[in-house]
Amino acid sequence: MVATYMKLIKRAGEAPTELEKLVATAFANLSESADLQSQLNELYFVGAKEFQLEKAAKSCIVIYVPVPQLRSYQKIHKRLVQELEKKFGGKYVAIVAKRRILPKQLRGKNRKPLSQKRPRSRTLTAVHEEMLADLVYPSDIIGRRLRMKLDGNRLQVVYLDKAKHTELDHKVDTLTAVYKRLTGKTIVVEFQEPI
Repeated sequence: MVATYMKLIKRAGEAPTELEKLVATAFANLSESADLQSQLNELYFVGAKEFQLEKAAKSCIVIYVPVPQLRSYQKIHKRLVQELEKKFGGKYVAIVAKRRILPKQLRGKNRKPLSQKRPRSRTLTAVHEEMLADLVYPSDIIGRRLRMKLDGNRLQVVYLDKAKHTELDHKVDTLTAVYKRLTGKTIVVEFQEPI
């Protein structure tokens, strides 16, 4: 029912891509090392995608992990990302939880009755907000502003904690481009002191 390739778990009928096999091999090699062995033993991932970014002139590998394991990944985030970036030749690595978006309930006579109300965590807005928080993880989002331009376009300005400025400053262009590719929303990242 479930196809497994070391640290990769996919649904039945889905074959792993070459990138997913490489990431699984890198995870297996890191779990053999002494410093990450105890933390990576129970962890796995469910997918990986590589994004070639024109503006940033870089590529980024997004690793999808199950939502219940996200906290465990965040405990070892810094060391894990550094090791994976070394293994993939300096490409940026981002760890994002694989969340599900449920559709709105239809109105009218053609709708099917739902057994329960859709949870807030499964809405499009909530999933996109959590995805942004995952992408900028070592830093905290301390504020947001939504700017409406005269032509009707929306621009979201996200304020991050200035304490983590040195860790994320070189990745800002890549993270905004990846977020645009994942969600279709344009963001601008600024660093600010928390109030």
